[in-house]
Amino acid sequence: MPDIRLELEKRGLTLPKPPKPIASYVPVDAVYSGNLVFVSGQLPLRDGQLIATGKVPKEVTPEQAQACARQCVLNALAALVNAIGDLEKIRRVVKLDGFVACDPDFTDHPQVINGASDLLVELMGEHGRHTRAAVGVSSLPMNAPVEIAFTFLVD
Repeated sequence: MPDIRLELEKRGLTLPKPPKPIASYVPVDAVYSGNLVFVSGQLPLRDGQLIATGKVPKEVTPEQAQACARQCVLNALAALVNAIGDLEKIRRVVKLDGFVACDPDFTDHPQVINGASDLLVELMGEHGRHTRAAVGVSSLPMNAPVEIAFTFLVD
């Protein structure tokens, strides 16, 4: 598997501080079933602020929503590293559950969540490929356009 830190550096990306929960939950549920770690739904927060707000496509373009999905990946990796200690312990991405706040007639949820899926493959090669759901919803916390929960296989 590629060195995730090196791949992040190549793209000019850095992991943020792990986001703090905005409600009564744990950002990383360190329940291991075998070696699975479940990362709670991540919003596209950067420096404590959403990078976009509103519904896709009227208030947030699909391209902006893809960027939000990419930020969710960075936040998930930060939360995961906070729980397991090191990126090198990650073996693969197992599953993403992606939610897109959108207008009722918007049906391109998969393309929005591709922002996250594509970044994971860029960072981890074949180990970044995963199963997933991409679902449209009427609203998300804080008026976020995207929320993604992650399942990782770790050592």
